[in-house]
Amino acid sequence: MKILITGAKGQLGQDFKQLFEEEGISCILTDYEEIDITDFNAAKNYISKYSFDFIINCAAYNNVDKAESDWQTAYKVNGLAVRNLANIANEFKAVFVHYSTDYVFDGTKKIPYTIFDEPCPISKYGESKLLGEKMVRDIADRYFLIRLSWAFGIGNVNFVKKIIEWSNGRKELKVVNDQVSSPTYTKDIAKATFDLIKTNAYGVYHITNSKYCSRYDWAKYILDKVGWQGKLVPSPSDEFKTPAKRPEFSVLDNFGTKDIIGYDLPNWENATDRFLDELKS
Repeated sequence: MKILITGAKGQLGQDFKQLFEEEGISCILTDYEEIDITDFNAAKNYISKYSFDFIINCAAYNNVDKAESDWQTAYKVNGLAVRNLANIANEFKAVFVHYSTDYVFDGTKKIPYTIFDEPCPISKYGESKLLGEKMVRDIADRYFLIRLSWAFGIGNVNFVKKIIEWSNGRKELKVVNDQVSSPTYTKDIAKATFDLIKTNAYGVYHITNSKYCSRYDWAKYILDKVGWQGKLVPSPSDEFKTPAKRPEFSVLDNFGTKDIIGYDLPNWENATDRFLDELKS
């Protein structure tokens, strides 16, 4: 099994690196310095030098607010680059693995979204990720299209790190209480993806940690764990003027995933505990 990882410097890419080293799997790690996936010919020339069984695309434009104005870049990275990789994967007979997001949904359903629900994004970021999904489905011969939610890991900035940083030296902190989803640890995503791709059961999947919470609930859990003594104030989203709208309830239902990989992912509290331990070490 020979694997190409794009976006290897991100949190998911770094956890794949560790996992594959532990498993003794041959893996080539790339980021934008090595391969510009938005340039079809450059990406094809690079990939043609190797014989990959899997192309795992961890690269993404993830600045939700900036995407409202910089939408062309978001569409290019999250959509057109995915078209490039899907075509290249076909040409070299590699399986294509790509990640999408809970933000392809509008958040109005009030119960968890399944793989059968129709996406309806409410931001340019969500639109760009949906474009990527369409490119995978329309082009790739063999693919795993995996939706994630509220991902966090050691390799990059995320909500856990931000909350701890924001709390430093402050006695009061406001966090939205009307955005709900499933925080998901990239270590768990990497493991579940690896178990999934070994099955050859191609298709669309939701992979998130079990259970769900609001941003406020998650922040309270984190700050209680680190011993912060300040006051956490639940606040509605409209108190925070952001360029992009966020879905209120974007929980993903992992229905169908356990049937293939054989287990449910740990709950978000367990995942957060393990990540906080990783941060300490």
